Amino acid sequence: MKYRQLTKEQFLELHNEFAKFLATQQIDIKEWNTIKKEKPLMAEEELNIFSDLVWEDVLTKTNYLEHISDNGINLFKCNSKEMIRIYIKLNNKGKSFLNSADFKWFLQNPLDDSIEYFKAVKKYSKERNLELFDLIEKGSQISNGKLFSTVSQLIHSPL
Repeated sequence: MKYRQLTKEQFLELHNEFAKFLATQQIDIKEWNTIKKEKPLMAEEELNIFSDLVWEDVLTKTNYLEHISDNGINLFKCNSKEMIRIYIKLNNKGKSFLNSADFKWFLQNPLDDSIEYFKAVKKYSKERNLELFDLIEKGSQISNGKLFSTVSQLIHSPL
C-alpha cells in the first residue's frame, strides 16, 4: 500500500464512490458481501486499492497545507517540483495561535515584534504526493492557501 487505508468514517463519506469503484470491477453489492465474508483478504486488498486511489487524487489536487501549533504556523505551497514553506514563530509565551482570540490578534497585528517570519524553498526528496501525505499524517491540513498568500504578501516576498 502506498498510503494508508481510509478510516471507516471516510469510507462512509465515500460510499457512492466506493460502489462505483467496485462496479468498475464488475462487483455488485451481493458479490461484495460474499467477498467480505468468504475472502476477507481480498476484501481488504480492494479497500487498500480504493484508499490509495482516493489519496492519490486528493494529494494531486492539493496545493496548500497548514500546520498550526501553540507558537508556530507552518504554511506550505506545494508546487510540482518544490515546496515553499513559510514559518511564523510567536515569541510571546502569553499567546497561542491555537487560541481564537490570539489568532485574531495575530491577523490584526502581523508586524508585532513578538512575531518572526522565515521562508524556505525545498525540492522534494521523494515523490511529491508522498511528502504531502507525510505532512498530513504529522498534523498538517489541506488549505485553500489564503493565509499563505496573505503572509507571503506581508513579508514582501515574491513567492
